[in-house]
Amino acid sequence: MNATAEKFGYPESLLTRFSHWLVLLRRPAQPTLGSLVLVCTDDAAQFGGISPEAATELQQATAQIERALARAFANDKINYLMLMMVDPDVHFHVLPRYEGAREFGGASFEDASWPGPPDITARLPLDEAQHQELAAFLRGHFEADA
Repeated sequence: MNATAEKFGYPESLLTRFSHWLVLLRRPAQPTLGSLVLVCTDDAAQFGGISPEAATELQQATAQIERALARAFANDKINYLMLMMVDPDVHFHVLPRYEGAREFGGASFEDASWPGPPDITARLPLDEAQHQELAAFLRGHFEADA
């Protein structure tokens, strides 16, 4: 597996996989509740270098992400960020955005930068147990499409 997937906790953080893409629960930080990383498994360090098959499958992966997050948290928008400044493999940070607070695990979570650009340095106060609970919760929403 590529270094980017491993940095974001693969295989423990895996929510679902496609032939060319992995959907991981974003680690180590959650800027907004349900933040994910969509990592291409092709050996590509530039978006234009992914295979035609991965490019086609990207539509399927993003559609499933959007359905799962909508079911889980009724997000208002989703921001897909392809920054690739630190982690070299093709990947997107997937940030669900919320106009109001969302409840999870007995706590309330705000999108502090709504409606502006997301603050990717923000960290929601999730402990490891809550993070594991969030992973299990989201896996269930991805499995609904299976």
